[in-house]
Amino acid sequence: MGPEQKRLLHRAHELMPQGVAENYRYWGPERTVFIQSAKGCWLTDCDGKRYVDFRLGYGPIILGYQDERVDAAVIRQIQSGATLTGFSTPLDLQVVEKIKTLCPQVDKVRFANSGTEAVMGAIRTARAFTQRDRVAIVEGGFHGLYDEMMWKTDLDQWDPTSDQRPPVIPFGAGIPHKSRDLTDFIRLNDEEGLRQLFLSKGDALACVILEPIIGNAGSIAATPDWLALLRTLCDQHGVLLVLDEVKTGFRVAKGGAQALYGIHADLTTFAKAMGNGYPVAAFGGRADVMDGIGAFKGGVVHGGTYSANLIALSAANATLDILMNTTALEVASRVGEQLISILKSALNEAGVPVQFAGPPTMFGVHIGESVPTNYRDWRKTDSRLYEQFAWALIDRGVMLEPDSREPWFLCEAHTQLDLDWFAGVVKASIHHALNA
Repeated sequence: MGPEQKRLLHRAHELMPQGVAENYRYWGPERTVFIQSAKGCWLTDCDGKRYVDFRLGYGPIILGYQDERVDAAVIRQIQSGATLTGFSTPLDLQVVEKIKTLCPQVDKVRFANSGTEAVMGAIRTARAFTQRDRVAIVEGGFHGLYDEMMWKTDLDQWDPTSDQRPPVIPFGAGIPHKSRDLTDFIRLNDEEGLRQLFLSKGDALACVILEPIIGNAGSIAATPDWLALLRTLCDQHGVLLVLDEVKTGFRVAKGGAQALYGIHADLTTFAKAMGNGYPVAAFGGRADVMDGIGAFKGGVVHGGTYSANLIALSAANATLDILMNTTALEVASRVGEQLISILKSALNEAGVPVQFAGPPTMFGVHIGESVPTNYRDWRKTDSRLYEQFAWALIDRGVMLEPDSREPWFLCEAHTQLDLDWFAGVVKASIHHALNA
């Protein structure tokens, strides 16, 4: 950390808890980063150090920072004099039509401001439609920062050689234990556990919500057979399938993960990549389910002052148009494949076994002999060596999350990257990590 960032963090501690605007930006007293500017796939910190960024704000940047096409649309909207009226606009329909074109399984849509809000709306809608309360989630998944979804399996303290199941704990303080009572946990790709869940709780479940490619567990992915079984069991028991595509939507394919699997949800949540960094989200799905939302007596209440604000929608409209009508995703995927090849070659050459999970625009790196198939398998990988490797990369100008549970995100602007330079940095970094 350079002198200007140290000065900023010192002052920030006087103004904000931990000196940051939200918990996940705090990397400690010597590592917390203050960014001065961002362009394309590059970040520049407040001391002038430049990084190629594979964090991309946890995934929203799909085209590149300061994409002129998206920013121009936002500027035009601002100059029109209307950014928030509290009324409907024609732009609402334009964005929904694009979502429906890309994701034909979605009949109707409502907007939100964040992935958390989108998940809240989807789960409330599922409960209203089914007249049931219980929700099942997959170990390792992340579905936003509200109490009921802020429970997790504690793998950090769990012994993977033990016969004991890892305990379920809250993410942190202030989460009422009552919020745990209606939540069940299942393991990804565990067919027997899935059947047992529906055998014991199927008639009480409103929905099962999962990330088909888990964005907080190194992009560990559901197998097609397991996801198809889940779809079948949901149909048999009248349970709604909610696929959380906040991270995968409009990123891993134009139609999201569902386009890759050919298996469709009853409700889907979107955010992140749909606005290339502008704060916009949505949830949508079957017309009969979504029609439960409304102001009539007994309908689902959904709203928000800033929902469908015109700055966010103009960004979404431009971003989705680009994704629909250009090769942006194909370009990002091609660069991702090149990076995977470089990482595999360099780590294998250094005697380090490495596996990759997920699509090239959002891939996980797992140091070990096999690809994890669920979150508990991640615990068996060498996350300590990965962390040392990641910090060495960051020191050399490659920005990523130092926790191997976070994937590498790619955007169209990564075509600016000098692959020979990147290969040299990877080799130097793994050498440093092995000898630390």
